[in-house]
Amino acid sequence: MLNLTLCRRLPNLVATCHNTCIRASSQASLSIQENIKNKRKLAKLGGGQKRIDAQHKKGKLTARQRIEVLLDPGTFTEYDMFVEQRCIDFGMDAPENKFAGDSVVTGHGLINGRQAYVFSQDFTVFGGSLSSAHAQKICKIMDQAMLVGAPVIGLNDSGGARIQEGVESLAGYADIFQRNVMASGVVPQISMIMGPCAGGAVYSPALTDFTFMVKDTSYLFITGPDVVKSVTNEDVTSEELGGAKPHTTVSGVAHKAFDDDIDALLQLREFYNFLPMSNKDNAPIVSTDDPSDRLCPLLDNIIPLESTKAYDMIDVVKSLSDNNYFWEVMPNYAKNIVVGFARMGGRTVGFVGNQPKVASGCLDINSSVKGARFVRFCDSFNIPLITLVDVPGFLPGTGQEHGGIIRHGAKLLYAYAEATVPKITVITRKAYGGAYDVMSSKHLRGDINYAWPTAEVAVMGAKGAVQIIFRGKTNQAEQEAEYIEKFANPYPAATRGYVDDIIEPRSTRSRICRDLKLLASKQQSNPWKKHANMPL
Repeated sequence: MLNLTLCRRLPNLVATCHNTCIRASSQASLSIQENIKNKRKLAKLGGGQKRIDAQHKKGKLTARQRIEVLLDPGTFTEYDMFVEQRCIDFGMDAPENKFAGDSVVTGHGLINGRQAYVFSQDFTVFGGSLSSAHAQKICKIMDQAMLVGAPVIGLNDSGGARIQEGVESLAGYADIFQRNVMASGVVPQISMIMGPCAGGAVYSPALTDFTFMVKDTSYLFITGPDVVKSVTNEDVTSEELGGAKPHTTVSGVAHKAFDDDIDALLQLREFYNFLPMSNKDNAPIVSTDDPSDRLCPLLDNIIPLESTKAYDMIDVVKSLSDNNYFWEVMPNYAKNIVVGFARMGGRTVGFVGNQPKVASGCLDINSSVKGARFVRFCDSFNIPLITLVDVPGFLPGTGQEHGGIIRHGAKLLYAYAEATVPKITVITRKAYGGAYDVMSSKHLRGDINYAWPTAEVAVMGAKGAVQIIFRGKTNQAEQEAEYIEKFANPYPAATRGYVDDIIEPRSTRSRICRDLKLLASKQQSNPWKKHANMPL
């Protein structure tokens, strides 16, 4: 039989035990929360204050500071803050070698109110080197970006593969490369090089749509100066080998370089406004106070009276653009062609134009590749193309022929022929030979093709043509005048329907803005294929 006193005390005992359990549970919960809070603090410190100070002394921001500048305040949602590297070799399993988040910060946020996925490599943790955990974090946000349809931005600052992990690190790179390829043409991919990027690490930026650099602090190379010295006996600095200047002026690997981290990230925010979120979205449209029917009287006199005299095609582009604003891409590479983004009637457009100021606007190997890459990006992401033509032909010479101008020139031809976005072309002056065909001619499914009264559409210039047609005959000056009257004007092309109209230069903006509205509903597709085999 139960003790009556015990029975009477039982409810109080149960209550006491219950309260004790609650207090213990609450204390445990507080302990866990405190632990998580401390872990977050440590994660935000990266490799520690000493390494953060070293980063600042180099004139560089930390990984997290870069994200703060790039994204709208308070919009960053971080993933995998507590992930740690899993290597156990060479003492890597020691507590002092474990950093919450490892050497990269990943997540998503907003840029001017528009979604973006971001990874920012942390040089304060093992020099930003890539581990399997680091790669896993990047792959996760890339997979999600493709699922939801949002651009991916990589802020690169890494010493390369983490040597202690061996093949696991290399496998991590390959996993990222695979996703770069799968995401190509699905969502825009942008690489901002903000420190070293060497070895296998360089191929991810090379696979993205745009690669930008920071002057004096960023480097891109397959092998560093020491390896170059040992193999080729060349003495070269990191800056000379893979700095911003050689890559934006000589190699064409990078599209633009900026003064410092802050300038780079603010410019990237501006650039981001031109891009659609994915290949399923149309080119962005923003409100503008610049009337779409604005006339451009400056253009009536921009073409010099002498056909051999140069003018600046960028002046034409700016005159046509909303508020005269043009975001040029690759401004210091292959300057004989101009490419970049602007808005017309508030709509993002891609401009491609021959530059008479450089090599008379001739197409060569570098300008063909530069133009082709830009055209294909615009076509991938539904950005209309405006092409301004003043091209005397392809650049002659053994250097160009032996370098493969035929193959590389075909890339630009291929890009225009394949493109299904709205294509509007204006011939401002010369459109000679095969270069006329290549520059978004009516024959390559150009939607609307205009010519200014100063346009000359012909196989070649009058002087060269007359020397061939009337070889050995006298009165060539008279025959040259006859050729000019017959061919060196826009009428032969217009009478055959190869240009839709001959327009006053001042009316060009209003005509293009009107055409963009008309072509907004354009539907065109290419024959089904697994993929094309363009002349690489």
